[in-house]
Amino acid sequence: MLDLFTIFSKGGIVLWCFQSTSQISQFFIPSVNSLIKTVILQERTSSNNNYEQDSLSLKYRLDNEFDLVFVIAFQKILQLSYVDKFLDDIQLEFRDKYKNDLARKNYFMEFEFSKNFKEVLKSAEEWGKAQACIPKQMRTFNESTKSKKTVASMIERTGDDKENKKNVKITDTQKNDKEVNHNGVSFNEEDLITQNRLKMAQKMGAMNSNKLKKNKEKVPKPSPKATKQPRTWPLGGAAKDISSLDYTKDKPNNNADSPIEIETNNEIVGQMVGSIKDIEIDSDSDEEESDEKFETAAERKKKNDSKKSVFSMFKGLVGRKNLTATDMDPVLEKLKEHLVAKNVAIEIATKLCDSVSSKLEGKVLGSFESVASTVKNTMIESLVQILSPKRRIDILRDAMMAKKNEKPYVMAFCGVNGVGKSTNLAKICFWLIENNLRVLIAACDTFRAGAVEQLRTHTKHLNALHPAKKHNDQQMVQLYEKGYGKDAAGIAMEAINHAKEAKYDIVLVDTAGRMQDNEPLMRALTKLIKVNEPDMVLFVGEALVGNEAVDQLVKFNQALADYSSSVTPHLIDGIVLTKFDTIDDKVGAAISMTYITGQPIVFVGTGQTYTDLKSLNAKAVVAALMK
Repeated sequence: MLDLFTIFSKGGIVLWCFQSTSQISQFFIPSVNSLIKTVILQERTSSNNNYEQDSLSLKYRLDNEFDLVFVIAFQKILQLSYVDKFLDDIQLEFRDKYKNDLARKNYFMEFEFSKNFKEVLKSAEEWGKAQACIPKQMRTFNESTKSKKTVASMIERTGDDKENKKNVKITDTQKNDKEVNHNGVSFNEEDLITQNRLKMAQKMGAMNSNKLKKNKEKVPKPSPKATKQPRTWPLGGAAKDISSLDYTKDKPNNNADSPIEIETNNEIVGQMVGSIKDIEIDSDSDEEESDEKFETAAERKKKNDSKKSVFSMFKGLVGRKNLTATDMDPVLEKLKEHLVAKNVAIEIATKLCDSVSSKLEGKVLGSFESVASTVKNTMIESLVQILSPKRRIDILRDAMMAKKNEKPYVMAFCGVNGVGKSTNLAKICFWLIENNLRVLIAACDTFRAGAVEQLRTHTKHLNALHPAKKHNDQQMVQLYEKGYGKDAAGIAMEAINHAKEAKYDIVLVDTAGRMQDNEPLMRALTKLIKVNEPDMVLFVGEALVGNEAVDQLVKFNQALADYSSSVTPHLIDGIVLTKFDTIDDKVGAAISMTYITGQPIVFVGTGQTYTDLKSLNAKAVVAALMK
């Protein structure tokens, strides 16, 4: 039984709607809105056109020629076999009846479609009943699992099919149990072989003993040699060498009142006032133009042949009147290979290509539009839309609002080991103090050796760049530390309370790196976030990863949802993408991470200094991705 069926345009205008009861809308309309928000608007359509939420199931069809969406909703527990046929038939019926009005975009007329709907629904239900009565046919050989067996599945490995190995041993013993008649006496074949081996060993032993006796008589006794003396190094690491091996630049003097002198690069001060600049990805076009005048004709021809665009082979394909999946398959296959080569996770690349195919299927092309250019332009639009933030991200403004409410703005950093959480936390801290905000760093990485000392060093350097005398004798950065082996959630809570009392504007919480499969550490992170309720949870990830980024983000979000007892758990709010300067134009990790979480990339790390922090430029990243 169908509970809801609706037809609406991609602009949001409802053309016609059916409800089984008058009160059914309050249950299904939120699910339809969620479908529009998370699938249709973000162009995440799947190949089976199915969407499930809680106990409800929704099926939909996209009509790209008239920009229409057909949605049917029913309870998930119902197994309706006729739904797909009904959607196809109702789409054709509605198109044929109102083809002229839809072509003129006349959406505000009254559509009399109730009679047609009932007829199509009745026909589909009868078809479903007839299909249920048909006995299930046997599968062909190609459809069976036996036809999909490969040579690799037939290779025996350790731990596989122990019974077969036992059978092999039994047959071997049966072969060895044959009796042999030797000189009128019956012997077991195995016993006979053993006796012959013993005789051979006795003969060889006697011969070797005679040779050893002769060699002992001939060999003279060796003369004693002088042993090698161990080498003595000038700096052996003893206590007397400590002063020579200590290269610490900021070590304190003997005088307790003397300040610690730290070498600073004051040229970077003032470079990050205001909002962060967009990242700039250099293209090779300017370099190619400057080098062309130094190349010979043969070299230029060879270079042009080797640097053909990934879409150049499709220049001869001219679009037909309506695009079909068959037309787009070769282009999308090449496009998927191109995305995977640029470090996009293969699962994400497949979903993107499916989404483009669903969006373009049935679209009418112009006379001189090629299939390749249309697919490429649609993919570029989808990628820019994915990377563009769905909500406003303005940390400076949010921090000022929190300051007016007399409470600190709290940011927590999480991620796997070695991605640069502490380094990029220090960069963000420098940007914040450049904008005259006082920062308290909470050292909640109580696991990794040297984590607190690393933050202590960053704090000294940041305070040296922005000394208190330039800010009304107020220390701009302070480190809140409690050593190692303590509860991270408790340290974060104490740090936030200290920030309220000391009038700090922002609290940056540094957490320990953890693998996404480490359940105890993931529970500890969930506890820290649930207890302290930070304003923003940032996931720090590398730009070098491909498929691993999907696994990390999915499992981090899943752990935060599973291990929190809250009905609405606090998940990841944004992403910090590090080591972006090491990947050239392989920027696919940005697409993978944003597609999985739907959250924006807030910061991009592009180096080791405090000023190497940028914001993501969606168009520049997509241009590098499609290059």
